[in-house]
Amino acid sequence: MRRNPALTSTVTRFPRRTRHTLVMTALAALALAACGTEKTSAGGLRSERADTAEARPGLTEIADRVEESCPPSAPPEPPPSGPALPLPAGAVETPPDVEPAAPTAGPEVELNARDWCASNLHEERIAQALRDLVDPSPAEVRTILNDLGYGDERIHGLKQSGATTRFFLDLRDKGGRLCLEGSAAGEGTVVDKCVAPVSGPFTSGKRNQ
Repeated sequence: MRRNPALTSTVTRFPRRTRHTLVMTALAALALAACGTEKTSAGGLRSERADTAEARPGLTEIADRVEESCPPSAPPEPPPSGPALPLPAGAVETPPDVEPAAPTAGPEVELNARDWCASNLHEERIAQALRDLVDPSPAEVRTILNDLGYGDERIHGLKQSGATTRFFLDLRDKGGRLCLEGSAAGEGTVVDKCVAPVSGPFTSGKRNQ
């Protein structure tokens, strides 16, 4: 009995070479899709880091804040001196409480009000940026400081000691003596005030303890 051609199976059978070509094409498409996903992920991480850097105030913005919120430059005010005022008639003098001696050197007495105010603005932004470093090597610390707007000419004494990288920043401006001493150590990062000469090569005094 002869079969009617119209009743034969409609399933299309591809030659072996054609099937192999289709499989390779599908695998290539999957590989391209995965590659595109990986690039998107990496690009997203780079974008997130760039967005974080852009969110930090720039050095120009900090300078504007100093101009707006900090007092004008002036020499530090010396502590009051001179003879004590006489007691009123009939008053009984009581012995004063024992107090620690007032400092005679260091940021407290050698920085003017403008430098002290400006230092607070610089300290906050620098410490916040350096705490994000997992491995605070000198190269990484320099990169962060450069990104914040502090040029290499302002960075001094950059060196690593164990897991900590120490540095100084020369922030002298308008006759001030402000500098910062920093210790980058992740969550243990410390940035504090120090005192530099009014002019000439940069050297630093001890920071505020």
